[in-house]
Amino acid sequence: MNPDAFLHALHYDVDRIRPSDWQVDWDDSPLLYKLYRGLPQFPLSAEVPLTLPGKKASGTPSLREVGHFLWYVNGLMQASDSGYGMKFRRFFPSGGGLYPSELYVYLKTDGVPTGVYHYSAAHHRLVLLREGKFDEVLGRALGGRCDLDACWGAVFVSTMFWKNFFKYNNFAYRLQGLDAGVLLGQLLEVSKRFGYTAGVCYQFLDRAVNSLLGISELEESVYAVVPLSVKPTGEWFAKAQTNTSCKDLIRELPDLHLKHYVRSKWIKPFPLLVRMNEEAMLDNTNAFTKWQGGTSTGDASNLTALPQVPRLSYDLAAVGRKRTSSGEDFVLHGVSQTQLAMLLQEATNSFSYCNDLDGGESTKPRVSLYGSLTGVEGLPDGAYSYDNSSHTLQSIRLGDHRYVFQQGVSMQNVNMTQAPLCFHVVGDRDHLTESLGFRGYRIQQMEAGLLVHRLVLAATALELSGHPLLDFDTAACDEHYNLQTQATLIQIPIGVTRVRPRFQGLLHR
Repeated sequence: MNPDAFLHALHYDVDRIRPSDWQVDWDDSPLLYKLYRGLPQFPLSAEVPLTLPGKKASGTPSLREVGHFLWYVNGLMQASDSGYGMKFRRFFPSGGGLYPSELYVYLKTDGVPTGVYHYSAAHHRLVLLREGKFDEVLGRALGGRCDLDACWGAVFVSTMFWKNFFKYNNFAYRLQGLDAGVLLGQLLEVSKRFGYTAGVCYQFLDRAVNSLLGISELEESVYAVVPLSVKPTGEWFAKAQTNTSCKDLIRELPDLHLKHYVRSKWIKPFPLLVRMNEEAMLDNTNAFTKWQGGTSTGDASNLTALPQVPRLSYDLAAVGRKRTSSGEDFVLHGVSQTQLAMLLQEATNSFSYCNDLDGGESTKPRVSLYGSLTGVEGLPDGAYSYDNSSHTLQSIRLGDHRYVFQQGVSMQNVNMTQAPLCFHVVGDRDHLTESLGFRGYRIQQMEAGLLVHRLVLAATALELSGHPLLDFDTAACDEHYNLQTQATLIQIPIGVTRVRPRFQGLLHR
């Protein structure tokens, strides 16, 4: 199957890419985290702060603070058992609770050798992969656009293909970009609370970065690189681009032969995922580009102005602990216009972030929010699109459409009829491939994940619950919103949920 047909099938014809006789072998499932063997390990402090109200960084973080930062980004936060076996949760949602992304960090701080590390979520420790200072090598892999001398480190978000292919087969490709984006969202929010500045690099020399970390592109690949500093991004991000080829950099990096454990004894082949990863790779910084487009704002008819509300203020740690994806537990409850206004404003305002496609702070969103709203005080039931710049809703069609969405969920594990709000993240139907090639698809999915993360955080802060899911009828949703050049990427019902009895405990001291 060619890449274009594969991307179309991922959204509109999943049966074409997933074998009808696919059976999930749960007895041979992979671990939720990667474990390295035979490498130097550095334990991190388990005495993490219990609140994250926000602070101003005073300088290069200590190893203790780095450990707290990494735990809030990707650490195991909670263990719970609701009668279906023990589950380990992190601060952000993941498709099927499988967490296919791994976190690596290039670290320059006292207490550990300067070098590249894997963050071991299982043991809350750093595993040294390659010792040395790599400002120059990593800087060239990023096209010279970041002054890494001004950064105390950089975080790498990768995807391990098998970690959710074992369950979802080729549909995993769509999930992986979204999962990486949600993790990116958590990374950016935690960075703000620690007082760090961050710049997301979606474009980099893939094979050089993978080689720096010692990972094989046949099983894992980096999706985003995020340098971190305590200085304003204007002082170190979006510098002039330099010309570098991947081959030149790889020659400068000695091969790493690392051993890791994933538990599965029989890893089935996933050639389509490997091919799509290859199609998205960049081999020369000359291929880097900036975004020139933007989503359509539509016409100015049928607009409803939402109430002017203040920005939400909340403790990220407390909200993260409280967040659940309990779609089967929705209980029908009305929503005020003020709640809706705060939810939409917070999700979209906090979505703005520094990245290489915009050359700095994002100004033209590549994804947007649509929603079908029922039982909102003073607002007719119906389908709407939200415009953050004017803080208005545009009416698309009126009516209660909850049963339409319920029929589009094949697994019936979410009670859509009891959720007053059902949002959809919408993006260009060509998945940015016309301007950014096949890398554009995974960037679009990551940005959809970023917006999902912001929406779920805001909902939780407002005492609501959101359940992101991909089990929905994409074509029916496109028609529902009268989308012509855009497509619905993910569905997030939001509402009040009842508390289900379970044994659970927090995994920190």
